[in-house]
Amino acid sequence: MSPRRNSPRRKPSRGRGGPPGPPDDDALMLRVTGGQRRENGPDGEWVTRRIPGASATKVYRCPGCVQEISAGMAHVVAWRPYGDGGDRRHWHTSCWDRRSRRSPRH
Repeated sequence: MSPRRNSPRRKPSRGRGGPPGPPDDDALMLRVTGGQRRENGPDGEWVTRRIPGASATKVYRCPGCVQEISAGMAHVVAWRPYGDGGDRRHWHTSCWDRRSRRSPRH
């Protein structure tokens, strides 16, 4: 004989919050584009990709603060939507978000 339960048994659920609804437009676009996002700012149009720390395996120099982005640090890669993609730049996430308030340093 099993011990008595003081709380009612729950029925097994299909995931949290019930059946899934339609996908979020932003999440769907990120999945379709491989994580790329188009952004418009005061400095023009950019294509960006957020790089998680686990995927950051090299050291880069941020054009916003001219400091190193060490391996293992999450950051943003940005490039113009036109051209050959040779103008890709790796930015600290905070420098990328604040770029409209300061000019890039070379």
